[in-house]
Amino acid sequence: MTISLQAAFAAASPRITPRRMPFISLMIYLAVLALWALLFGRAFFLNSIWAWSAGMVYIAYDTVLMLYVVWQTLPLAVSARGPSAAVAGQSRPSVGILIAAHNEALNLPEALAAIARQSDAPDLILIADDGSRDATDTLLRDRYGLAIPAVGQSSIGQFGRSRLQWLRLPHQGKARALNTAILKADTDIVITLDADTFLADDAIAEMRAAFAADPALVAAGGILVPVCDDSASGRVMQWFQTYEYIRNIISRFAWMRGNSLLLISGAFAGFRREALVAVGGFDPECLVEDYELTHRMHRYAVDHGLDWQLRMIGTSLARTEAPSHVMTFLRQRRRWFAGFLQTQYWNRDMTGNARYGRLGLRMLPIKALDTLQPIYGLTAFVLLLALLVTGKTAIAVPVFGLITAKIVADFLVYLWTVHLYQRLTGGRTRTSFAAAVFAAILEPFSFQLLRHAGAAWGWIAFLRGNNDWGFAPVTSPSREAPNAGE
Repeated sequence: MTISLQAAFAAASPRITPRRMPFISLMIYLAVLALWALLFGRAFFLNSIWAWSAGMVYIAYDTVLMLYVVWQTLPLAVSARGPSAAVAGQSRPSVGILIAAHNEALNLPEALAAIARQSDAPDLILIADDGSRDATDTLLRDRYGLAIPAVGQSSIGQFGRSRLQWLRLPHQGKARALNTAILKADTDIVITLDADTFLADDAIAEMRAAFAADPALVAAGGILVPVCDDSASGRVMQWFQTYEYIRNIISRFAWMRGNSLLLISGAFAGFRREALVAVGGFDPECLVEDYELTHRMHRYAVDHGLDWQLRMIGTSLARTEAPSHVMTFLRQRRRWFAGFLQTQYWNRDMTGNARYGRLGLRMLPIKALDTLQPIYGLTAFVLLLALLVTGKTAIAVPVFGLITAKIVADFLVYLWTVHLYQRLTGGRTRTSFAAAVFAAILEPFSFQLLRHAGAAWGWIAFLRGNNDWGFAPVTSPSREAPNAGE
């Protein structure tokens, strides 16, 4: 770049100028809320199956969305490819791995061991030590031969074919640590990697190949495989989360086809570094900095007339630690959903806005519906229990008929997503069609309710403006979204 990266980064601050919500966006969000209130109220005045209208709408919406994902991903069953060839010559972009680590001395050796096994080694491994107070300093000094740098400084050594850099920072949070690391890195591509995420042996080669093949590609998500501990609860949670991750990944491929991909998990993601600098890096005020970043990249591309592409790379895999216990899972989903609501609020002007193409007219209105989908789901479950308790079997029987039909539809979609997932990943992940059957049957009455409960908790945290997480209440004027025309 021709200007100072530090100056460019500062000029591209993620702060947004206050503007009011456009009328069409306001109407979409109000309609979602009003529909829920209407359907909930009907339960107290009707005696037929229509008393369960909230559940019927919830099932219909979820089913239509699943079928849309299947329809959008049908071409991928034909175009799915195997691993890429190695990239060489002038087309070979340099790659750096950025790991923001806070008290990760137990996980760093395994993460670095996975990097050492790469068929295409990264040019740089940069560990942004975010004020760790465990044995991280001893580990990096004694095991990897790095000198202990002063706070705010870095030391450099060699790790196989890669440079290993230890950037020692005061504790400031993951987003700020990554932003500092982005400025320190000197590679064309930077890959953000959580310390508890472990790369498959060709993950870097696949990422490098994807960016080398397409100059318009600015952000790419890898495939994450959840791994829990070996306890009884861990095995159950891993089973459910595996199929949840598969469905979510396939849905990202579906939305990717219309350049409407909104989530690239920062646990394993590749970015063109100049694009990250241009948009101001990660926002430290957001609970889900990776989700917020993709919105800002889409906005920046439209505002500047750029053909930026955000994609998923099906052949680039990694294992990541996932919650093994119910309370850990609920706390994770509380943060994720509060961050989702936070990001939707900040970018509410894009919802229903034709300026943003399919993203504004299709994807973001669906996300507006998703803000209340967990509330619809929990309402449907509570109303069903009420029907059973009050002995209204005339209503309960057809309701269970609908639920059975939904389970069958879920199972068929599970089969498709598992099949496509295996094709996209080259068959390198262990998934079972038989296990998918049981997941489809059990999930609506167990794991799905758990997800909704975590999301409802996220609603409470968002409305309270939980300052313990470092973000302001929704009334904060500093976070108003800009007018789409500016």
